[in-house]
Amino acid sequence: MRDVAIVAFAQTDHLRRTDELSEVEMLMPVLHQVLDATGLRTSGIDFTCSGSSDYLAGRAFSFTMALDGVGAHPPISESHVEMDGAWALYEAWVKIQTGEAETALVYAYGKSSPGQVRDVLTRQLDPYYTAPLWPDSVALAALQAQALIDAGDTDESALTAIATRSRRSASDNPHAQLSGDVPAGDYLVRPLRTGDCPPIGDGAAAVILAAGDTARALCARPAWIRGIDHRIEAHGLGVRELTESPSTRLAAERAGVFERPVDTAELHAPFSSQEVVLRKALGLGDEVSVNPSGGALAANPLMAAGLIRLGEAAARIHRGESDRAVAHATSGPCLQQNLVAVLEGESTHA
Repeated sequence: MRDVAIVAFAQTDHLRRTDELSEVEMLMPVLHQVLDATGLRTSGIDFTCSGSSDYLAGRAFSFTMALDGVGAHPPISESHVEMDGAWALYEAWVKIQTGEAETALVYAYGKSSPGQVRDVLTRQLDPYYTAPLWPDSVALAALQAQALIDAGDTDESALTAIATRSRRSASDNPHAQLSGDVPAGDYLVRPLRTGDCPPIGDGAAAVILAAGDTARALCARPAWIRGIDHRIEAHGLGVRELTESPSTRLAAERAGVFERPVDTAELHAPFSSQEVVLRKALGLGDEVSVNPSGGALAANPLMAAGLIRLGEAAARIHRGESDRAVAHATSGPCLQQNLVAVLEGESTHA
């Protein structure tokens, strides 16, 4: 296996609405920022991969427009995933592992503000049995939260504490959409209140990956990807145990999470109840700093929030605030698909 690291990360300020900006205008500053951080030009990038959703944009092949922000001429080696940018990072990591690239640019973006996100996300559901019933994303998350409460794994006060901690942590994150003391609010769907749910907003993020000595030349303290894996659970919600996440645990085992303790965890938990499930699956104790950036409860730009978890974990390693971190991304209802990566600083590499 080749040593591959995240050497730069940038993200937008996440906002409730960006009506005045197109996707390209939202992306451009972020792309310039990661390139400037490494001194690279677009011509110095061997592979480019993006993550986004045509359902959010409301038109087919919308990602091709975003390539204007990258610069597709002269021709570049490029790919796209119709999901969170964390999976675009995985594709780029595989591309570097094959030896076909030394560097990769990964970016993701989402503008949720123009439409009704709760309705749009029903399109992820089983088209024969579940989608025709139109259960929205919050209702399904509430179903999972109630199952956790019924199982004795949590209660409403504990969920409020998770949301409070996350948004207080976001006070140190200048890019967060929500931070500080955010009230628990009214029930959206019992037992979830507004404070237990992610904000709707627009945003983008980008990272640069590099291999071996190239990474060391581009970054003073690269965040080495020591392991990365993703797994998926059954599409039918009725055949899943919603209080558990076996796909997260399996991905963590394959990524090497349990080989040594981690000091930081950036978990893509859009709902407070999902942090309970992920902590259990990953075996995280109170000694681990969970979502010091505020996590998805502070900013949840669809298709970019998972990539941001990897970027935030890497940035802490770059700054010397973490030595070994786990980053997690999810997609689909009730933690259906899960990606887990282990990131380490140079000093912890044997």
